[in-house]
Amino acid sequence: MSCPRCAGSVRKPDLMHSEWRCPCCGPVPPLHVPEHIGAQIVASVVDRIATTLPRDGQAAPLWCPWPLPPGWTLTGVAYAGDERDGVRATAVACAGPEPLGGGPADLVFVAEEPGVGLGTRLAGMPGPDPGPQLAEALTDPGPGHPGHVGQARIRVAGHPTPLWLVNSLTDRSAYAGEARGMWLHAITWPASAGHLLAEDVELCDLIEWMPTELVYGAPSPYLHGKA
Repeated sequence: MSCPRCAGSVRKPDLMHSEWRCPCCGPVPPLHVPEHIGAQIVASVVDRIATTLPRDGQAAPLWCPWPLPPGWTLTGVAYAGDERDGVRATAVACAGPEPLGGGPADLVFVAEEPGVGLGTRLAGMPGPDPGPQLAEALTDPGPGHPGHVGQARIRVAGHPTPLWLVNSLTDRSAYAGEARGMWLHAITWPASAGHLLAEDVELCDLIEWMPTELVYGAPSPYLHGKA
């Protein structure tokens, strides 16, 4: 387990504190990233998310592109939360050929409650939420960014959902928006792989339905601390 905001170590609740704590970031929901990936591991994470509910009783979605782009595989899942406050963030990682150059590319989708900070950390953005960056992107989407696509329109559980390009580290592209009352982040490596989101991308919630045809690849380095 680690801190969703900085990937550092976290401390368990004790007699003095009822929440998990990061020495640098303070109270945080602990991030759980399985070491390996496969159908049984995804099913186990889905079960944990579905049974470890937040206070509003609504399970956090686990957004996965489906169908996967040609040649792409599922490379990781993660969630942030505990038994006390429920799961407050989820992540799904995929990898495959870059749409323009054909080299290797990675894509991570994050759904999270305000204040968790997993999506902004993966994007390389300051702060726990993309709100300030999103407000800026609505007026100036940053056409100088190497992965610039402008506004990305994907379908989330069958509904058209806009995502806006936000400022990120130059080795990646980051988009942010909202779905089901939670922040939705899409981060790609390299930056030019952001053009994948200009295509017809549809997300399904693995909590509701897990395709048996999913193909699995090597574990994502970005969920395991590279970003």
